[in-house]
Amino acid sequence: MGGQVLEISLAGLALAFVPVAVVMVILLRWSQGPGNVAYALARMLLQLLAIGYVLNFLFNTQQSWIIASVLTVMLLAASWIAMRPLGRRNSAIYRRALLAIALGSLPVLILITQAVIQVQPWYSPQYVIPLGGMIFAGAMNAVSLAAERQMAEGEAGKSPLQARNAGLQAALIPLVNSLLAVGLVSLPGMMTGQVLAGVDPLVAARYQIVVMCMLFGAGGLSAACYVWLASRAAGETTG
Repeated sequence: MGGQVLEISLAGLALAFVPVAVVMVILLRWSQGPGNVAYALARMLLQLLAIGYVLNFLFNTQQSWIIASVLTVMLLAASWIAMRPLGRRNSAIYRRALLAIALGSLPVLILITQAVIQVQPWYSPQYVIPLGGMIFAGAMNAVSLAAERQMAEGEAGKSPLQARNAGLQAALIPLVNSLLAVGLVSLPGMMTGQVLAGVDPLVAARYQIVVMCMLFGAGGLSAACYVWLASRAAGETTG
């Protein structure tokens, strides 16, 4: 099975906004105010256009330090965003989130790119940047869920051990749900993209299996690292 991705014309792209416009009209007619939606759409357009130019540059670069720098920025940003549900940010929590995401994500990224896919050279941006982004984002979400639940359990009077276990369980819920739903309820983005590009569905399925394993592994490891570090800090504080 082979082929090329069908190019979307500007007219075709404009048609994709028809259902969006219908929703905005409904919001306007129902006095809900489409302002937030309009802002979100404008931001989406700007961000995707910007990242398109950035990725075009990155995919054409042959400098390993540039790719490593991009991954570092992504890791730092993911750690910062992960603290958002806590309602507060301080250096101790940020260091904890950064360490947890790094410990849970980087080994998985190295394993997938160097041992599973065997990317050559190691910094090939076509593979390292998208996979790194998926791994960091998944770990970020897992740490956010774990941290929020652990904090809530601690504030409710639970012991550090109980709060730790509850935090990890909360982080694993969407990860396990995604494993159960993939292929049955949802056809994931990577597999869909490869099939549309003409890749053999069985080959696309292998890639998606790798993606699901890396997301579950990185998310679970990062969440476990975070709640473990947080429980140790809580034990030292109360001890």
